[in-house]
Amino acid sequence: MNKLYLSKSDYCKCVQCEKILWLNKYKSNTSKSENNESIFEKGRQVGDLAKGLFGEYEDIPYDKKHSVRMEKTKKALKNKVNIITEASFIYDNNFCSVDILKNDVDGVEIYEVKSSTKIKDVYVDDASYQYFVLSNLGFNVKKVCIVYINNEYVRYGELDIEQLFNIEDITSVVLEKQAEIRENIDYINDFMERYDEDNEPDSQIGMKCFDPYSCEFWGYCTRNLPKPNVFDVSGMYKSKKFEKYYEGKISFEDLENEKLNPKYLEQIDFELNDREAKIEKEALRSVLDSLNYPLYFIDYETCQYAIPEFEGTKAYQQIPFQYSLHIIKEDGSVEHKEYLAQIDDENIIRNFAESMINDLSENGSVIVYNKGFEAGRNREIGEMYPDLKDEIDRINTNMVDFMVPFKNRNYYTKEMEGSYSIKYVLPALFPDNPELDYDNLDLIHNGGEASEAFLSLKGKILEEQDEIRKCLLKYCELDTFAMVKIWEKFKEVTDG
Repeated sequence: MNKLYLSKSDYCKCVQCEKILWLNKYKSNTSKSENNESIFEKGRQVGDLAKGLFGEYEDIPYDKKHSVRMEKTKKALKNKVNIITEASFIYDNNFCSVDILKNDVDGVEIYEVKSSTKIKDVYVDDASYQYFVLSNLGFNVKKVCIVYINNEYVRYGELDIEQLFNIEDITSVVLEKQAEIRENIDYINDFMERYDEDNEPDSQIGMKCFDPYSCEFWGYCTRNLPKPNVFDVSGMYKSKKFEKYYEGKISFEDLENEKLNPKYLEQIDFELNDREAKIEKEALRSVLDSLNYPLYFIDYETCQYAIPEFEGTKAYQQIPFQYSLHIIKEDGSVEHKEYLAQIDDENIIRNFAESMINDLSENGSVIVYNKGFEAGRNREIGEMYPDLKDEIDRINTNMVDFMVPFKNRNYYTKEMEGSYSIKYVLPALFPDNPELDYDNLDLIHNGGEASEAFLSLKGKILEEQDEIRKCLLKYCELDTFAMVKIWEKFKEVTDG
């Protein structure tokens, strides 16, 4: 049997599902992977920073040819370099690069760096695979550790990387997994030997399709299921969906008489029987009656830094950098205001807050979609800047959440597909309205793309920045314009 050339990422994918390698090899065109560019970039930044944890180091630069990297690693080891980053090794066609290799006189230590804030099982598999390769090459591996982000560390002054990173010794767990790794590698090799392009393995879907990562071949593996099916029931736990799936209750017809949450049954009923819109007028009137002029329709955009950039912030803290604001006064006049930070603004949070407080100067209703998010950011601002807390608390006290009527199903249509996300609600309320279609926007169509676009401004020339900033402003403006349209729809359907 010809041994597979197996990287540590290949190995970890196969621990999740043995079929992934086969799909990558023979059905790669069916892959529907999410754009994880920002995740990869955060990982790269964290990895580069962690290289300095133990002082001076020698880095093995990336090269497509693994042999080049391994040769440079051998040279660094021969020269007795103490700290080697991206050291590369192969044993019996099993290849790995070690993020940080501590090369002492009496043996080596492996440090696997992750941009996460906690240790996941897959990280242990990753590090255990590295131990397997190095120990079988004859290295005395003294210790194996996971290096990960400490999100309790608050930055004040210069970044302290010793406080930013947690280091956890997992050597004992790694040693216990060595026999399992040998068995897994043998199984993977046998699996790929048995199944070729014309002989597709029959691998059942399950929770493994989402743990530890959502599989990019989910669409392919579920292509023959009826549409809609149990996995389209909005809000149901995945474990419950698989429970029903294994019972053979897959289509909506199979599910309509099951004992399920009433909201799930309502989604199924509306889909199967093409029900007319459900509009609970009294509930909507109650929302409208609670509003006080001027009406402030506001939406925030935020970004996250794996490495805290600003004074008083933590890793992965949501940093508000933009808002759009539609103001409707009692006389019916409409005004639009907006704020978009500069990418190099060191006081980005305070400047955002001061601008918002200035624009929301009166005690009108502050209308948002998903109050928990905006109110949460405001509380963080109040904690960071006590002199702004009273004004921030005033804004939070005036906050009204337009998501609630949809979450409570006071207003529901089949087209919402069980969801209360504005990306479902808006086209359901205003079908075929190009003015309210996020797909018609340039470059930015959702909050994730907005965050990525803002972070991408760093280092770009002014012309490129200007183009991206225009797209950011257009996107955020649509979010608040959408809420204005929802308010108008509430008034229309309640004859208010």
